[in-house]
Amino acid sequence: MKYLLLLHVEEAGLGRLAADEQAARLAEYRAFTEALSASGALVGSNRLAPSQGAKLVRTKGGRPVVTDGPFAETKEQVAGYYLIEAANEAAAVEWAARCPACGHGAVEVRALYGEA
Repeated sequence: MKYLLLLHVEEAGLGRLAADEQAARLAEYRAFTEALSASGALVGSNRLAPSQGAKLVRTKGGRPVVTDGPFAETKEQVAGYYLIEAANEAAAVEWAARCPACGHGAVEVRALYGEA
């Protein structure tokens, strides 16, 4: 079954770290990504551009209305994702718990529709 691990972190957090701390954090993510890949669980992943460049599109009165991001007054934003293959939700949660984002944010685990 496929699960999306959504990484909720403070976007500016990495930039406030010293260079050696930034390198260490990025190494943690590389190691996590490599572990997912080596296990065969990794389907895809990527980091997202900052939320201030995002667009929110809604339809009002039959016409599109576009709002510039960010959209919520929160400390953390969705900054990236991992799409994984896991036997069940418990296995997906185990992978999420290993993700470095848990140490400075949160990881949301969502089954793809029709997968759970």
